[in-house]
Amino acid sequence: MLAQIFQISLLNLRNLPQRLGSSSVIVVGIGGVVAVLVAILAMAAGFSATLNRSGAPDRAIVLRGGSSSAELSSTIDNQSRQFVGTLDGVRLSSGELYTVADIPKRATLLPSNVVIRGVEQSAFEIRPEVRIIEGRNFSPGRNELIAGRAASEQFVGIDLGESVELRQSEWEIVGIFEADGSAYESELWTDLAIAQSAFRRFNTISSMRLQLEQPGVTDPLQEAFDNNPSIDLAVTSEEEFFRSQSQFLTTLITGFGYGVALIMAVGAMFAALNTMYAAVSTRTVEIATLRALGFGATPVVVSVLAEAVALALIGGLLGAAVAWFGFNGYTVSTLNQGSFSQVAFDFAVSPDILVTGIVWALSLGLAGGLFPALQAARMPITRALRGD
Repeated sequence: MLAQIFQISLLNLRNLPQRLGSSSVIVVGIGGVVAVLVAILAMAAGFSATLNRSGAPDRAIVLRGGSSSAELSSTIDNQSRQFVGTLDGVRLSSGELYTVADIPKRATLLPSNVVIRGVEQSAFEIRPEVRIIEGRNFSPGRNELIAGRAASEQFVGIDLGESVELRQSEWEIVGIFEADGSAYESELWTDLAIAQSAFRRFNTISSMRLQLEQPGVTDPLQEAFDNNPSIDLAVTSEEEFFRSQSQFLTTLITGFGYGVALIMAVGAMFAALNTMYAAVSTRTVEIATLRALGFGATPVVVSVLAEAVALALIGGLLGAAVAWFGFNGYTVSTLNQGSFSQVAFDFAVSPDILVTGIVWALSLGLAGGLFPALQAARMPITRALRGD
């Protein structure tokens, strides 16, 4: 039987060039499905990876209790800030003011939220991945900003040496920094004291970044907060903080991607059905002759499925290639619901996503070839030989 399957399948594949027009319908249709699916999944993966790169196991973030994991809605007073700094298990701490400003995007010239983060000098020790790559660091007490690389590329007026208006004052961009492709690269940083003054947040901060003596150990800190009735704070690891921020949008994009791909897949599957039915119809006499020569029904079914799967595989590989060369590494920005600001990220077409796309292609090929294959196997030999 295996020999028969091989012979008929080889015959079918050799005849594909003669049906190039109809076969291309399957290839293009399934290729489109795979390209769209891979591109959208790569978007979700890139966004998630950017936020996940922002966290480190030896860092934690402290927010006001009940602030729903959002720095923008958190306020910490001086008393709470000083208390955190005295706790065991904390190697370094940085009080930070988190706010947003409207700055036009280069692509649309429409205003979008950009994070303005006021930090202490210890913020750079806590985040060693933050490196100035152009210009210099801001000077304390002056209206100076350093811009993340992604923010500089995405927004108008955020180039080195330019000035941007914030709170009716001019702020000079004195440096550009990188942070290993993390979400921090979409932010503007300045001195904490000058940010508090400019944004009228005197004696308060939004959050605290902690460098822990023992990575991931935050329970003793939370117990200390809970045991002090005058303190209303919550601590979480930085990795978990960014993971929770990415979860909603990643799930939304992934669900949208599968939904669009499913709708397109239905169309591609019907195209495959029509093409394979037509292929079987034009080869009625050929299939009946093979059956009359002793070839069984199973080899006929498998050969038709093999043809459909082969065309689907070509389409899947074509769609995967389009997604890889067209989208991998492509930089976009979107609103992060967790931070209420724009986050720039790169599409990430990973091997796992490519495999998912190919599996979809093969599944569509099998679904589109199954019923035509069964029709070919059940075809009455005598009627088929007469061409009825």
